Amino acid sequence: MRLKHGDMMRTNRSGEGRLRRVTTGAALVAVLGFIGAVDAGEMVSLGIEPLMAIEGTAEHDWTQARTAYVPGGKPMWITTMSQTRKRGTHAFHDIFESISRDGGRTWTPPRVIPSLRRTRSEDGYEVAPGDLYPMWHETTGCVFVNGKTFNFAEGVKEDILRETVSYAVRNPDSGEWGQMRTVIMPDRDHSGGRIIAANAGCHQRVHLANGDVLLPVRYQRSAGKRQYVSVVARCEFDGEKLTYKEHGTEHTVARGRGLYEPSIASFGGRFFLTLRADHSAFVTRGEDGIRFEPQREWTFDDGQPLGSYNTQQHWVVCGGGLFLVYTRRGADNDHIMRHRAPLFIGQVDPERLCVIRASERVLLPENHATLGNSGICRVSENESWVTCGEGRVSHGRRKGGNNRVLITRIGAAGAR
Repeated sequence: MRLKHGDMMRTNRSGEGRLRRVTTGAALVAVLGFIGAVDAGEMVSLGIEPLMAIEGTAEHDWTQARTAYVPGGKPMWITTMSQTRKRGTHAFHDIFESISRDGGRTWTPPRVIPSLRRTRSEDGYEVAPGDLYPMWHETTGCVFVNGKTFNFAEGVKEDILRETVSYAVRNPDSGEWGQMRTVIMPDRDHSGGRIIAANAGCHQRVHLANGDVLLPVRYQRSAGKRQYVSVVARCEFDGEKLTYKEHGTEHTVARGRGLYEPSIASFGGRFFLTLRADHSAFVTRGEDGIRFEPQREWTFDDGQPLGSYNTQQHWVVCGGGLFLVYTRRGADNDHIMRHRAPLFIGQVDPERLCVIRASERVLLPENHATLGNSGICRVSENESWVTCGEGRVSHGRRKGGNNRVLITRIGAAGAR
């Protein structure tokens, strides 16, 4: 089943300045019919429903867009996104947010977050928050983002060695965001290697019942060689400050830039970690959330490589199943940079640590944009949202058009 967003949604602006969905009739839902069973239980049927998109503008794109769900009597969804120049790599500027209070049918016009603007520091660097991943923290009742800051000498040349494990907290009463703050990491890891330029950009995290945060982190051991090591750090969060407590096993490969952009999920009493590499993607699991088995390459259940490489993968836990969201080679997508579209979802066999090929479906179809930088918003045990800003629209057939932030609801069949 191949979904086409152009057939499913349109966008418009009302006289009130809010974005409205103009699709008529019943919500269009594509059902993923998974059959068979794995050791962890029966396969899960999911429904996919495109929600209202957030439009970019003629001047800039929205990138690294991700959504957090805030429960309560009047629930809301908060999407943060980077304002990015249409041309150039890592051309990040201010952070904006858009809010929905009706389940993604409408979104407020994106507004700049004053405390998360790109600013010039006294030493001449321009510093832009970015790669943010927002999540609701139930124990403290607030939303915070993990990420990093991009640092540009004289506003132009990026210096990755200035990166830090960064975060910002949204005040639950005022709705205002604080400044980006830094988690202080130890100077050395368990092997004695230096921890240099650590960051938590684009990393999906897990919150434990006691309020502790399992935060994936990547860092370099040498300032002269960009080869990342990835770990999961257990942190304490008190509603204002995020504090490092410990980290577990250290994961890297000797090829390319090592292992980076790790994301973690909790499922069936265990923890699962997916990691990006230049040439492939890797996965591992563990019992306590910080210590993991040796990583292995992602494959399908028939043993063939998954084909995801040089971009992120993220987790969805829904309807009693564990799923991976990813891009890959071999989907008539050689014209897309790094094969970063379409965006797929597939159920994971947690025992064999592989994606079940028969379960794979297109989550976001290829539409001449890259779709590799997505984010997962967990609403309940039976519902999650996937948010993804279209990338490189100005580089292909859609040159001259605006990009969009695409938002899709995933629900276990029959759940609402």
